[in-house]
Amino acid sequence: MDDGADEAAPPDPLAEPTVRVAPRWTAALSLANASVWVGWYGPIQVLLALQADELAPHGWSKESVLAWVTGVGAAVSLVANPVFGALSDRTVSRYGRRTPWIVAGVLGGAAGLGVLAAADRVAVMVLGWCLVQLALNATFAAVVAAVPDRVPTGQRGEVGGWLGVSQTLGIVLGTGLAMAAGGIALGYAACALFTVLAVVPYVLLRQDTPLPVSLRPPLGWREFTRGFWISPRSNPDFGWAWLTRFLVNLGNSLALLYLLYFLRDVLHAEDPENGVLLLTALYSALLLATVLVGGVWSDRVGRRKPFVLWAGVLMAGATGMMAFWQTWTGVLVAAALLGIGFGVFTSVDFALMADVLPAAASRGKDLGVINIANSLPQVAAPVLAAPIVTHLGGYPVLYVTAALVGLAGAVLVRRIRGVD
Repeated sequence: MDDGADEAAPPDPLAEPTVRVAPRWTAALSLANASVWVGWYGPIQVLLALQADELAPHGWSKESVLAWVTGVGAAVSLVANPVFGALSDRTVSRYGRRTPWIVAGVLGGAAGLGVLAAADRVAVMVLGWCLVQLALNATFAAVVAAVPDRVPTGQRGEVGGWLGVSQTLGIVLGTGLAMAAGGIALGYAACALFTVLAVVPYVLLRQDTPLPVSLRPPLGWREFTRGFWISPRSNPDFGWAWLTRFLVNLGNSLALLYLLYFLRDVLHAEDPENGVLLLTALYSALLLATVLVGGVWSDRVGRRKPFVLWAGVLMAGATGMMAFWQTWTGVLVAAALLGIGFGVFTSVDFALMADVLPAAASRGKDLGVINIANSLPQVAAPVLAAPIVTHLGGYPVLYVTAALVGLAGAVLVRRIRGVD
């Protein structure tokens, strides 16, 4: 981060930013971003899997329960992110467009985690996880939209790198809090507390860009709903960028969904929960080593596509490795390679996405549409993974499928023409 950044008043909300953001702004936004990932990944990595095992009704497998809970929650996320992004584009407030949704989202997310902590049956799990997904997607949509609002093109790889750092630390911290709290309910409570407190510095900074009433887009339901369709024919770079992200994330989701069960049921690990924590830590350490470097390097050379392509190829190779090298050593090597690849992909692909947005007035909505490429794989992965694991060849077939899907996503980035 550049210590000499200009800390002048926020620019015109619909202008292309030209002034580099200050380190304290990037740090506060990154911490707010971490709050979302703690709220999501404490449950996803540990708590939901343990709860599914504990609450599975007679005749249901833990895999099926987890698939239903995460799949329905991801479906909510699929709709919530672009809707809240579009609403934040239209929000007129002295606190800015994005901040009200950041605050409302973390409060709602904490409430959803409280519902999960008290869940005594699968239906309550589904309700709580849907509330978490609904609310935290409001926060996430607002956080990512703040980047094209404030960050010039030549700094987006760097800021994307810092958001990648905070995402990774959020995943690790969420997993750690879930494991260390001393129980399922206490794990949810610890994640909820962090999620709320971590947005306070960004809110206190008050550098969100207010939108004048005169610039607020009209809010007619027909125009509002039609705005979510962004024609690939009219915006081909946006369409290819979306498809690239969707396929790479689907490959990752297929590979990671049943990691706890893979360690327990295939590798017969003595302590699979701590195994997940160790693999997450290794993956995250190498991601942290590459995410900021990849973003800054991409800014300096002025290119995005080669970084995204080769990062995707590396991740696909690592996932494929898990199909044929099913030992603890093999999983460690795969986790290391996935961390390196996803580190570069996270920062540079985010910058690429910000560079292909169709219009300044709809940044939140357009990024929300892009974020469907993050959420839709969470819906599709359980639908694909559960029958593969139980009926169509087990974990080897699952990991080969994940590798081929991710590789297709990496190669298709070459179809983008407006970004090098």
